[in-house]
Amino acid sequence: MKPAEVAEAAQGSAGEPASEPAREAIDAIREAAVIEFGAAYCGHCRAAQPLIAAALGAHPGVRHIKVEDGPGRRLGRSFRVKLWPTLIFLRQGQELARLVRPAGQAEIEQALRQIDAVAAKEDS
Repeated sequence: MKPAEVAEAAQGSAGEPASEPAREAIDAIREAAVIEFGAAYCGHCRAAQPLIAAALGAHPGVRHIKVEDGPGRRLGRSFRVKLWPTLIFLRQGQELARLVRPAGQAEIEQALRQIDAVAAKEDS
């Protein structure tokens, strides 16, 4: 897969799920990213949306990729996702934190600070 195709496949947006990118595309993302696994019909996922949006609002440099998950979806299985929503916090293609069914905005912000801490170390 060419670099432009990798970036396009993993694009996603806060408003709509990405078509399922390949695991290689996710692993190739160098900047900070949050992969959100869920389903449109999931009540827990819908309830978490305002919390996720508020926490990410303070971190405009973090890429947010929503992935529609479900039975037989390979990307979710590769990350061993079992419950929705599951948020996976990545930097340099490495998982730094994971939240399953976050109960509050503070949990999400704490995981985002972990990404920020790694970025600060990389910059110094």
